[in-house]
Order: sequence, then C-alpha cells, then structure tokens
Amino acid sequence: MGLELYLDLISQPCRAVYIFAKKNGIPFELRTVELLKGQHHSDAFAQVNPLKKVPALKDGDFTLAESVAILLYLCRKYEVPDHWYPQDLQARARVDEYLAWQHTALRNSCTRAMWQKMMFPVFLGEQVPPETLASTLAELERCLQLLEDKFLKDQDFLAGPHISVADLVAITELMHPVSAGCQVFKSRPKLAAWRQRVETAVGKDLFQEAHAVVMKAKDLPPADSAIKEKLKPLVQVLLQ
Repeated sequence: MGLELYLDLISQPCRAVYIFAKKNGIPFELRTVELLKGQHHSDAFAQVNPLKKVPALKDGDFTLAESVAILLYLCRKYEVPDHWYPQDLQARARVDEYLAWQHTALRNSCTRAMWQKMMFPVFLGEQVPPETLASTLAELERCLQLLEDKFLKDQDFLAGPHISVADLVAITELMHPVSAGCQVFKSRPKLAAWRQRVETAVGKDLFQEAHAVVMKAKDLPPADSAIKEKLKPLVQVLLQ
C-alpha cells in the first residue's frame, strides 16, 4: 500500500497538506474523514491516529499525525524543491519560526472567527454572544497585523523571496474567516498582494479546488441532534 492521506478539506491544515502533495506531484490515496459527521472519532480512524484528528498520514506501516510534521515528512521523503523548506539554516529557521507561532495565534483566531461568525448560527443553530464574536474578531485583527509586521514585512513571501510551507499553512488559515464573510484582505493591500502571489505560485485551479468545500460551508444544512451532541466538546472550546 502506498501513501495514504486522511483529510477533510473543510479543515485548514488538511488543505495545506493537500495543496502541498498535489502541487509537488506526490502520489497518494485520499481517505476522506468527515469531521462534521464525527468520523474522526470512529474506532477505525483511531487505529490510524489515536489523537482522532486530521490530517493523518499512513505510509505502509508508518503512521503520522499533526500537519506540520506531515508537511516536513513529505518535504524530506520526496525531495521537493528547496524553497518549500530551505536547506539554508537561517531561511529554514524563519519557516520554523512561523510554524511554531501560528498554532496558538493565527490558527486559533481564524478557527474561532469562522465558527462563531458562521458555523454556530448556520450549522448548529446557535447564536454567539455579540461581545464574544467582537473579541474574537479583534484578536484576529491583532494576529493579521503581526502576520504583516513580523513575518511578511516587505518580502514576497513569509520566509523570504520564495513560497514555503509557511505560506501554505498561513493562506489556508486565512481562508477560514474569508469563508464566513470576514473581509480579511480588504483593508490590507500588502496581505492581499501576498495572497495573489501564493495563489499564483500554487496555481489558481488547485487553490480553488482545495477551498471549494469550505467556501460552500455557508450552504450546509442544519446539523441534526446526533451531530450536535458529537460536536459539544468543540462548541465549548470555541466559545471560551
């Protein structure tokens, strides 16, 4: 059995892994795990990833969790072009720096913004207190400013003159609040220009393909009671 990737493209780190593998011509079998149906909690999937999270990778008898670990594994195994994860010590450190920062900063605020603004009212039928959403959107703005000032600066891409895995991880995060109607790029011309460069480097068709699911999330039918019950732990986390 060859490489298997367990993904749900409604998930931002899954989209990053998917785009990376497709862009670099890495052959894989797609195993779809539908998060909104709770399939990541199944016993079958727990055999692949006991953490019960996607993305997950299975390469023969080897299994791997966590999107950053998966991206770097693919970089090393398939000897992709150097710009994705540079050999130069300091250039690589810049990629690592972004990847370390984003987990508790941009990822957190983008996920909360998307769920609080769209998924709670549309999918779960629950209204979010206005002050909770306002706080989340303020935190998103703070993270966007840091993304520009600390990481992008006056460069073409987050870690220098060429696209890297840092850019994939970042752009897939930002499309989460975009899918919920947040005007992430409207008043940020520097960030908007970066987005266009990333889309061009990836290929617009692949970019749109990877984001088709999340961009249609606003049209999801309301969740039934069983799904709402499965998502209760997530709801509690995202409203804190």
